[in-house]
Parts: sequence; structure tokens; C-alpha cells
Amino acid sequence: MSKVVKQSVAESTQAVAGAFTGRYDHALDPKKRFTIPSEWRALMGDPEYVYVMPDPKDRCLNIIPKAEMDGRLAKLRERALFDPALSGLLQTIGANSEMPALDVQGRIRISDKLLQFANLTTTVAMVGAVRTIKLWDPAALAPADSVDQAALAAALAQAGF
Repeated sequence: MSKVVKQSVAESTQAVAGAFTGRYDHALDPKKRFTIPSEWRALMGDPEYVYVMPDPKDRCLNIIPKAEMDGRLAKLRERALFDPALSGLLQTIGANSEMPALDVQGRIRISDKLLQFANLTTTVAMVGAVRTIKLWDPAALAPADSVDQAALAAALAQAGF
């Protein structure tokens, strides 16, 4: 008999030690690929793939590590497979997400549909968002060499740091 092991979201995300921090701007190559920084790949456990989905409120994309997504999927798998309240929601999430593979150099190729959504045409600003990585059009962000102290103070206070 096999034993079923249930993990909470907190337990499954412990596999990702540390936090995604900093900003890296990277040009898309001719095949529209870009490289995830090696420090971030190591933080994710050098994955074969990641999850990518549009942000629900901003015009950017989210790279979600496998460990982070596994915890969330485990909670969904506890519900009935054909739960009518959940079925349409999951279809919408699935239709607007993807799982691009990373090559041996850490490059990924995101679909044209998602690149277009985030207006990623020549350069990608990869911004650490602690649990995820945000992919932005650099023109939509403040310059990489600036610090918005007021925004940082507000974020720290709201997050309870």
C-alpha cells in the first residue's frame, strides 16, 4: 500500500530557499529567447521547466517556479475533478499559461501570444518578486539604477516587514 503525503503550500515552497531579488535586463535573441540568471535558476533547483502566466492586474508576465506551483496545484487536486465551480476557472488559467522548458544554458522561449501581451519585443526586464519573477517591458518601469524609497517603505509596511 502506498502512503499519500500531503504538503501545504508553505511546505512545498520551502524547496525554494531564499528569494528572487534584483533586476536583470536581457535582450531577446533572434529566436525570441532570453536567459534566466544562473542565481535564480539555482534558487529554483535548476528546473527543466517553469510556469509562465500573465499577471492578473499588470501588463507583465510571471515566472512561477515549479515548487511554488506544485503547492497550489496540490490544493486544487483535493477538489473533485469535475467540480463545476472550478472547471471553468482552471480552463481559463490553463489556456492563458504555459510551461516553457529551459535549455542547458538556461534560456526559455515564451509564446508570441504572451510576449505580445507584455509588450516584450526586444528586451525583457526580469524583476525579482520574492516568490516569483516578473517579466516587464523595460520602458514600463523606472530606470534600473534608481530606488523608489517611498514605494519601498509602503510595500514593507503593507507586507508586515
